Amino acid sequence: MPCWSPPTRVRRPRRLTENLAAALPLAGEDERLVEAALAALRRHFHPDRHRLAAAARDRSGRIFTGLHLGATVGRLSICAEAIALGRALIEGDGEMVAIVAVRQPKPEENASRPAVVPPCGACREMLIDHAPGAWVILPGPGGLIRLPATLLLPLPYQR
Repeated sequence: MPCWSPPTRVRRPRRLTENLAAALPLAGEDERLVEAALAALRRHFHPDRHRLAAAARDRSGRIFTGLHLGATVGRLSICAEAIALGRALIEGDGEMVAIVAVRQPKPEENASRPAVVPPCGACREMLIDHAPGAWVILPGPGGLIRLPATLLLPLPYQR
């Protein structure tokens, strides 16, 4: 008997654009979350170390910000979303319901203003592990939208 057999049905990952039907427009509390992330980035921006900031909201409505910690050794860098999530879980009510990240463009890029960016793959995994019910604010085809964290990673790592 072989120790491995191929799956009987291969699951095709869904493209994010296929999930846009589940997207919702931003509410006023989401706009405040984006503003909190932008304010944190304005306060702490450093071109070599802090180009991203994030803001997370817990169930009670409190907002917690985080700042990307860049490091000379890239794998030691910590994403802003991880810091915001950690603060929300430790200092808040323990349940994060929404998160957003913003990024300051590099000087050589055409954009000059900070913009909302989607979470990286590692942050998507982290959100599914620690806040699977959270909404993630990200850019959509016609402006900012929010999607459930679980839709951002169609085939998450299974422990």
